[in-house]
Amino acid sequence: MTITQQPRGWQIVIAAALTLVASVVTVGTAPAAASARQPYPVPYFLFVQDEFTNSGGSAAGSNDWECTPTAEHPNPVVLVHGTAGNRLNNWTTFAPLLANEGYCVFAPTFGNYADQPYPISAIGGMIRAEDSAVQIGAFVDEVLAATGAARVDILGVSQGSVVPNYFVKYLGGAAKVDKYISLGPAWNGSALTGPDGGATILGLGTDDARGVLPFCQACPQFLPASQFIAKLHEGGLYAPEVTYTNIMTRHDEGIWPYTSGYVEGPNATNIVVQDGCSQDYSDHIALLASRVTAGHVLNALDPEHPRPVPCVFVAPFVGG
Repeated sequence: MTITQQPRGWQIVIAAALTLVASVVTVGTAPAAASARQPYPVPYFLFVQDEFTNSGGSAAGSNDWECTPTAEHPNPVVLVHGTAGNRLNNWTTFAPLLANEGYCVFAPTFGNYADQPYPISAIGGMIRAEDSAVQIGAFVDEVLAATGAARVDILGVSQGSVVPNYFVKYLGGAAKVDKYISLGPAWNGSALTGPDGGATILGLGTDDARGVLPFCQACPQFLPASQFIAKLHEGGLYAPEVTYTNIMTRHDEGIWPYTSGYVEGPNATNIVVQDGCSQDYSDHIALLASRVTAGHVLNALDPEHPRPVPCVFVAPFVGG
């Protein structure tokens, strides 16, 4: 995805003010196999947790390296953030939600400049996508070793919904990933204008813009005509051993057009949230804090026990 996934300054100011009145809703109860702890609060509001007061931290319910998968949910879930995100700020809804459902939940910060001072070091998804895929693969190996699981499920958003597939197809991940769920995916890149996604209009090539955008080396790789996007599609986009679910919103301002994430395949399900809920006004980032999205994700992770997907009003930029 492009870096436009992140909110603009005025959106952040509004969101910060709204956190004072945002409600926090707890979903479900802790499964019997889990410890006696109380369920985590699940905020359906994207900006509920302050990165600056928990620098380097993890979202509630995630990165418990003592977690043991249950028979009901044997696959740990690895959450993969988007461009300029990290393991905390993208997952304040889904990490506690999935932990309450009985999953072992893990989330890395990948593609960041870890040797730089904070807050630069907290900005993920900046380096070459291929190098980020290596980091994600190494993190998956750590999760498998810690939990004793055979495979993981992946839930990714935006750049994080696409880059892990490079690990799956080219770095041995097909044997380690079971279900692969993408929020706002950019399987065909994200266009600005023109057939190459605007690279020509911007005076850039699709893969040689790193000298112009040195901080975000991954950004030009998500233009539609980039070599990275072409590589993902070689021999077919989807690995046959993996089950894919793509969840999209018609109001996506980060992935243009939103149908970039709609790719048919025998092992793929494509979901547009508005097809089942006209009250859902999710934009690109609101997918991360939406009850509607959450319903689809839970069913994708556990298709043998489907539940009704709620239809409620979901606000752009903040969720609901």
